[in-house]
Amino acid sequence: MLNFTIRRLLLAIPTLLFISLVIFLLLEASPGDPLGDVPLTVPPEVKERMREALGLGQAWYIRYVLWLKQFFWVEPLYWFDHFFGTGYADGMQRIISFQSRSPVFDVIAQRLPQTLTVVGMSYVVAILIAIPIGIISAYKQYSWFDQLGTFISMVGFSMPTFFTGVVLIIIFGVKLQWFPSIYDTTHVVNDWDSFLVQVKQMVMPVTVLALYNAAQISRFMRASMLDNLGQDYVRTARAKGLSEKTVVLKHVLRNSLIPVVTVIALGLPVVFGGAIITEQVFKVNGLGQLLISAIHANDLPMVLTLTFIFAILIVSFTLVADVLYGFLDPRIRYD
Repeated sequence: MLNFTIRRLLLAIPTLLFISLVIFLLLEASPGDPLGDVPLTVPPEVKERMREALGLGQAWYIRYVLWLKQFFWVEPLYWFDHFFGTGYADGMQRIISFQSRSPVFDVIAQRLPQTLTVVGMSYVVAILIAIPIGIISAYKQYSWFDQLGTFISMVGFSMPTFFTGVVLIIIFGVKLQWFPSIYDTTHVVNDWDSFLVQVKQMVMPVTVLALYNAAQISRFMRASMLDNLGQDYVRTARAKGLSEKTVVLKHVLRNSLIPVVTVIALGLPVVFGGAIITEQVFKVNGLGQLLISAIHANDLPMVLTLTFIFAILIVSFTLVADVLYGFLDPRIRYD
C-alpha cells in the first residue's frame, strides 16, 4: 500500500503540471483584457506602464514559470514563515490579484471558512442521509419507502441547485420568513443566540447542496447494495445462521461501500463547483463568489489559482478513494 501511494503521488506531479499548463493556456487564449475597465482618457503610455506593472508585457511561458515558482515555492515558504516566525520568504514576490492588488492566497484564506462551513456541512448531511436511505431502499426493494426514496432522489438530482435555492428562498425566506434569504458572512458566533442565528442562515444553502448530493449518493448506494444482496456469499452467510442485521450491515454493506467511496471522494471537489452557483444565490461571500467576480474582472492570477486548487482536490481525492479500496476490500492489493 505504501509503495502504491508513493507511486501515485509521483504520478500526480506531472499530471498537475500538465493541468496547470492547460488552464493557463485556456485563460491566456480567452477574450478580455484585465485593463478593459480603465477609462479611455488614460493615455496609452500610462496604460502600457500599467500593463508592465501587472507583468503582462512578458512572454506567456515566462509568466507561467513565474506563477509555478510562486505557487509551489514562494507561497509555501510564506505560510511557513507565518506559522513559525521565520523569514525565508522575505523579499519574494507572491501571487498578486489584478483586481484587489492583494496576495491571492490571503484573499482565499479570508473566503475559505465560509465555503468550508457551507460545503462541508452540506456534504456531511448528504452522506448521513444518503447511505441509510440507499441501504433501506435496497433491502426493501419496491416498497413504499423505496418508491418514495426513488422519487425524491430523481427530483433532487434533476433540479439544478440555483432553481432549488430560488424555490426555498421564495417559500421559506419570503412567504413564511422562517430563514434569512441572504447569508450574512460578517456574523460572528460568540454565544448561544448568535449560534442559533448562524444555524438558521445555514439551513437553506446547506439543504440545497445536501439534497443534490444525497440524491446521487443514495442511488449509487442502492444499486451497489442490490448487486451484493444477490451474491452467493450472502446466501452462505444466511445459511450459517447469521442474523439478518449481521449479514446486511457487516458483510453486504462493506462490499457495497467500495464503489460508493469513489462517488463520495470524487464528489467532494464537485461540491465546490456546485457551491459556486449556490453562493451566488444566497450571497455567500465564499470561494464561488470570489471565482465569479475574478472571471468578470479578468483577474487571471485569481482564476488560475482557484481552478488549479480545484484540480489538486480532484487528484488528491482520487488517490484517497484508491487507498480506501484496499481497506474496504481485502481482495484488492496494490503491492
